[in-house]
Amino acid sequence: MSLSSHLTELRKKHEMLSEKIETEQRSPGSDDLSIAELKKEKLLLKEEIERIAAQV
Repeated sequence: MSLSSHLTELRKKHEMLSEKIETEQRSPGSDDLSIAELKKEKLLLKEEIERIAAQV
């Protein structure tokens, strides 16, 4: 897999996580811990995206 296609996939995952976080936050019975974990995962993806983008 090329770096650019890997980067595209990571960006898609990042966007899906953003949507999932928004949905969780709007839900009345949302769990703060699970939202925090999703945000942490999103941040790690963002850092990896930035690292790979610097190489391309």
